[in-house]
Amino acid sequence: MSSTLTHIFKNECPVCHTGKVFKDKNIFLSFSLPKMNEYCSHCNYKFQKEPGYFFGAMYVNYGLTVAQGIATYCVAQFFFEKNFDLRIIPIIAVVIILLTSFNLRFSRLAWIYMFKDYTS
Repeated sequence: MSSTLTHIFKNECPVCHTGKVFKDKNIFLSFSLPKMNEYCSHCNYKFQKEPGYFFGAMYVNYGLTVAQGIATYCVAQFFFEKNFDLRIIPIIAVVIILLTSFNLRFSRLAWIYMFKDYTS
């Protein structure tokens, strides 16, 4: 499991672990929409199997975003006197906006790794 997460964070192909899934080198910080390679440059593995293949990755992205919002609230609440201060909402919004690019890339990589062919 930890090696799979390492390969996901390194943006590596799920089959050969050599080629890159996204054209961008860094999946953590990028302010543009992700551009995926259609095939792995090393083993020719096709990343997008069919139209709508990454529709399920939206659910992974949603789960990540909700978890990050809850974690941000839990950390930020210690800096305010009231239990729920409305000034926490912009902080949560900024964190979610800053992590949007990472969430999109990570959810697609996780989706590819979940549904790769493990028999070969």
